[in-house]
Amino acid sequence: MRYAIPVSGNMVSPHFGHCEHFALIDVDEQTRSILKKELLPTPGHQPGLLPEWLAQQGVSFVIAGGMGSRAQDLFQQNRIGVITGVLESDPEKAVLNHLNGQLAIGGNICDH
Repeated sequence: MRYAIPVSGNMVSPHFGHCEHFALIDVDEQTRSILKKELLPTPGHQPGLLPEWLAQQGVSFVIAGGMGSRAQDLFQQNRIGVITGVLESDPEKAVLNHLNGQLAIGGNICDH
């Protein structure tokens, strides 16, 4: 399974569409471990671009601090799960915490 986490300054970006990079993290669900991590520069912030681009990268889940409802709908159309309101700042810890059912979630900070 592949996760995408928007990253700015090596930390989970609070605003999905304004990140510098995406951490793509491949995990083994059986062992709940990280197999591979790569950092890709964002292709830009254009309406509708990121959900399709991340789908092409084989992403199954997006973990983000905040994301607008339109982006969430587009991810759903691309069969990508979305987890917003993430309080963890370390991308790898966020994924591992999600796998272990321990990911702390607050409110979605985006309202558009």
